[in-house]
Amino acid sequence: MPIPTPFHERTQSLCISYRWKDWAGYCAVSSYDTNHEREYFAFRESAGLLDVTPLYKYEVSGPDAAALLARMMVRDLSKLKVGRVAYTCWCDDEGKVIDDGTVSRLGESHFRVTSADPSLYWLQALSRRLNVQLEDASTRLAALALQGPTSRAILRDAGVSDIDALKFFGVARTAIQGIPVWISRTGYTGDLGYEVWVERDQALAVWDALMAAGGPHGIEPAGLDALDVTRIEAGFILLGVDYYSSHKVILESRKSTPLELGFGWMVDLERGNFIGRDAIAAEMKHGSVWQLVGLEVSWEELEALYASFNLPPSLPPTARRDALPVYDGEGRQVGQATSHTWSPLLKKYLAIASVHRGFEAKGTKLQIEHTVEYERRKVTATVAPTPFFDPERKRKP
Repeated sequence: MPIPTPFHERTQSLCISYRWKDWAGYCAVSSYDTNHEREYFAFRESAGLLDVTPLYKYEVSGPDAAALLARMMVRDLSKLKVGRVAYTCWCDDEGKVIDDGTVSRLGESHFRVTSADPSLYWLQALSRRLNVQLEDASTRLAALALQGPTSRAILRDAGVSDIDALKFFGVARTAIQGIPVWISRTGYTGDLGYEVWVERDQALAVWDALMAAGGPHGIEPAGLDALDVTRIEAGFILLGVDYYSSHKVILESRKSTPLELGFGWMVDLERGNFIGRDAIAAEMKHGSVWQLVGLEVSWEELEALYASFNLPPSLPPTARRDALPVYDGEGRQVGQATSHTWSPLLKKYLAIASVHRGFEAKGTKLQIEHTVEYERRKVTATVAPTPFFDPERKRKP
């Protein structure tokens, strides 16, 4: 049975929908209201406060901490500066992705790793004969994501006087109303946003301080349904949906490489050895099988399709994670859309998809399956640049 997070005392009373889901063994709110619309627009127009405690969190410290993470990750974490955060992934020996997450350098020999799946065993296996200390801080640390255009102003009003100095993908030790916290300028919505890391016994005080400071700035508690829409708009992939951990699947065809997931920018083959390097180098030479793309589905064709059944257009109210086949112009399946949603802000039906190499060029016209009245039809889906939504405020000082 899922267990409560340190914020459950607050989130439980606010969740009038009683819509919960299991996230890594914790009770997580799907949406506080009966639908996620208010929470979505808080993320995009003011600020949403999301409990992200279920993320797995690992403290890696010691003289060889940087060397361990540089060997494990496709990015060279030994070059990460103190006070900076890196988004990265890690692979098995065959160059297939195990998981993706963030690494924060909190001190010269102190790092924090976050992941979607448990990763302690992998860290332990790679740390043999290295002078490192590993701590699974997943239960010790509570975490909140404060995301949206007014998030900086909220933190400023909550007593974080130095928040204006925190750069995109920066992390700093600071305080909220005198409570020690770590704050990183990171998030999963593709907008201006921050993540707050606090000891679990002080979690409720931080929640209360942020909600009080956020009142004049339109803060709303937000759940995972709203987050799912925003992360698709931002073009962010999700483990277990858009790709699968290589440690959990049997079929080789279900495994993915960093290049196939659009992570090629992370890889530096010149820096020396790391787990999966030789396989990734060979793939760079011979080419990838798959390419991750964004798709914009033709609204005009959707309208016409529903009209042929004398129905108005009807799309799922929440982001969908059921894979839909994607075809070329001759009706041959060339891929699958794994995440798709209607974007209330962009007024577009968007999808994240994997397609065979050769069909990834921007502007390529493909077909995506859409079912109406139990009949499978196809409508045009155009390959589009991601992120679909990328506001300047996300990176600007």
